Amino acid sequence: MKLYDVYPLFDIHIVRGLGCHVWDDKGQEYLDLYGGHAVISIGHCHPHYVEALSRQAATLGFYSNSVINGLQRQLAERLGPVSGYDDYQLFLINSGAEANENALKLASFQTGRTRVLAAGHAFHGRTSLAVEVTDNPRITAPINANGHTTFLPLNDLAAFRAELAKGDVAAVIVEPIQGVGGIHMATPDFLRGLREACTEAGALLICDEIQCGYGRSGRFFAHQYAGIRPDLITCAKGIANGFPMGAVLIAPEIKPSYGQLGTTFGGNHLACAAALAVLDVIEGEHLVDNAARVGAHLKARLATLPGIKEVRGEGLMIGLEFDSDIKTMRQRLVHEEHVFTGAAGTNILRLLPPLTLTEAEADDFVDRLNRVL
Repeated sequence: MKLYDVYPLFDIHIVRGLGCHVWDDKGQEYLDLYGGHAVISIGHCHPHYVEALSRQAATLGFYSNSVINGLQRQLAERLGPVSGYDDYQLFLINSGAEANENALKLASFQTGRTRVLAAGHAFHGRTSLAVEVTDNPRITAPINANGHTTFLPLNDLAAFRAELAKGDVAAVIVEPIQGVGGIHMATPDFLRGLREACTEAGALLICDEIQCGYGRSGRFFAHQYAGIRPDLITCAKGIANGFPMGAVLIAPEIKPSYGQLGTTFGGNHLACAAALAVLDVIEGEHLVDNAARVGAHLKARLATLPGIKEVRGEGLMIGLEFDSDIKTMRQRLVHEEHVFTGAAGTNILRLLPPLTLTEAEADDFVDRLNRVL
């Protein structure tokens, strides 16, 4: 059987990681400025994370959600005050797409409506409803094209208000910082106006924090720059540092009934042990503050380099826009300078390093990128 390649592959076999560095099977070290699609939040193979996951694997790896799982309750109790959402409910699943899928279902259950508003260039996942609210026809199969979603320009509050005023919208889903879309930011004024308009229209506001959340932006959640409280917040990626996990934070006013949501593997013992270890390290090592400080330092250094059209983003979620295709640049960064980066479209370099990145490592990356430029 041949393996299906999910993405175009670099011809590199990564076998080991530590902090912001990974090694291939030939012993070559690489600086990781991509964190495996923003998944590695506390660094590769953090010793506390390794110990917590190993200890749990030796105790109990899995049992059904039909019995009490004390680790789930611990995670909810810890995540509430850390995130600023102590009064919300926590629903645990396995991925970001699942998180958005379930948030959209909850909005439809709550409102009885079927229409959704999303932003142009949005990416919310590859499962059925998540694809419908993703602005990419290439991944929308005919079975997914059900006409539930209206796409509007990000930050065009008047356009969103006009659609919400029709009274048939179940939810608005928005990334406070678009990842795949190119590190485009929802402005604080737009998010505040959207919160107000959703409330007036009886629609729910979903903030997709799957890539920009969990400290990456320099706040625990990126929407907190605007001082709003969404009805639903979706999380994944950095929540468990590589162990598959997703979550929906649900406002106290929303009361799902038994049977509306369910999961087999969601919130399993290993996933919760991983997520608790991540919170330990985020708090203990002040990684949200580190993301803000090192991110600001990195953006300032990058702004001095030649050939970059724009540097944008917050914290350690940074996009570098160029006037030309960056494919060759990324190849040279990997093969000549031994740095992993991401991309958005054809001309945006996407930086999503572990939140443990130091200023020295940021400077090292700038030097390597400068040589390529």
